[in-house]
Amino acid sequence: MCQGEAARRGTAKPQDQGWAWMVLLAAVLLQGLTLGFPCCIGVFFTDLQHEFQASNSQTSWFPSIMVAVLHGGGPLCSILVERFGCRFVVMLGGLLSGLGMVSSSFCKSISQLYLTAGLITGLGACFSFQGGVTVLGYYFVRWRTLANAMASTGVSLGFTLWPLLSQYLLDEMGWRNTFLIFGGILLNCCVCGAIMRPIEMASESLPHSAKAKEEPGSKAEETQLSNGASPHHPMLQQDTRRTKCFQVLQKYLAFDIFCQNKGYQIYTIGVTWMMMGFVLPHVYLVPYAIHSGVEEHKAALLISIIGFINIFIRPLTGLLSGHRVFTGRRIYVFSLATLLCGLSNFICVISAEFNVLILYCVILSIAMSGVGALLFQVLMDVVDMDRFSSALGLFTILESIAHLIGPPLTGLLVDITSDFHYVFYNSSFFLISAALFMGLSFCALEKKNKLREASKAHLDNPSRYQYSETSTEPKAERQSPPAVEYITSI
Repeated sequence: MCQGEAARRGTAKPQDQGWAWMVLLAAVLLQGLTLGFPCCIGVFFTDLQHEFQASNSQTSWFPSIMVAVLHGGGPLCSILVERFGCRFVVMLGGLLSGLGMVSSSFCKSISQLYLTAGLITGLGACFSFQGGVTVLGYYFVRWRTLANAMASTGVSLGFTLWPLLSQYLLDEMGWRNTFLIFGGILLNCCVCGAIMRPIEMASESLPHSAKAKEEPGSKAEETQLSNGASPHHPMLQQDTRRTKCFQVLQKYLAFDIFCQNKGYQIYTIGVTWMMMGFVLPHVYLVPYAIHSGVEEHKAALLISIIGFINIFIRPLTGLLSGHRVFTGRRIYVFSLATLLCGLSNFICVISAEFNVLILYCVILSIAMSGVGALLFQVLMDVVDMDRFSSALGLFTILESIAHLIGPPLTGLLVDITSDFHYVFYNSSFFLISAALFMGLSFCALEKKNKLREASKAHLDNPSRYQYSETSTEPKAERQSPPAVEYITSI
């Protein structure tokens, strides 16, 4: 009801106050439970390899599938939010996440783990996470940038607590009992979903919206009927199905936005390429440290250090990026943070000593705070809010492909070479190239738009004065409609 009826019934009230802050608190917990959870999988990496006699590539498919489904289930989540509302979808995600991890504790092979922890838990986390992200866009307007940054601190909390809890439970109970306990913890997503109560809406625009919604679907039918076709004619039914299928794809996958909005196109491609390398340290940092002789407790602490620093840096990043100085420039801050992430990986190549890895985690966490705080805010900048849900669907599907193939391909390279340094070489390559692509492309696009506007103003101004002297037409008829410009940044 939160997103679907918001589009149909008008503007939500109240916003940026009251219960909205409770929803923000729930979103913080949701992101800690969902996005923060995959970071602890590296703690179990070695144990799962020994349990199932699996290679690095085979074992890395487990977190890859989980993260890919978490991000790639966006369109399905959008459909469910449209039909049942944010509260239902978030609670359904909590049930699936808990069920997946409980089932994982009974797995007898690594392939079964792909289904339970990878697919089921990943899908549940997707519903809970994306339902929470979507509802923030409607509960907050003035403080939206800050709300997104504050919500992303949940990821930092998850990064801090999940690895420490995982290592403790693993030492005390083994990985099977730990997964069983994780199932119970993830059920708390249902509590967060219950907090996201439906927004009370104004109903003035309901008849107009309903009418507008009916028009596209009935247009093809009216054309066919006017030509004498029967409503039950096979050709008419086939055309109707094609029209409806196209409308569904356009609504939930935003192909029209991708083809027409250059800013969204550049950003989506850049983030997809970036994610090929962004997730690699999260999966392989702990195994790399253990392989290099670092104690298991210290290796798990590295991920917690990243999360702990993010708790303080992310809100600050979100607050600063919301200042008017950064209006229209957030994409460049995002690109700079991505570039710093890529450069920081070279520290791990220099040395694998624990003190050096701590320095790496500090620098990486500062850069990650910029990426995490601005990832969805920049997306809200380049597309209109009424199309955000569908834009998020395509965005996350492409992102999920990168999450799915990145770690296994890198794991295969490590299996062949027996050298963990290739993890960080690969990560740096994807991150640095993506940062340069996004930054330079948006800079070129901005210059192109400015030149187009200047050229248009130069051509329009002289003709306007000449036209006003000679023409006798009314002013309303003389003015041409403004040209459509797709938003690249605000």
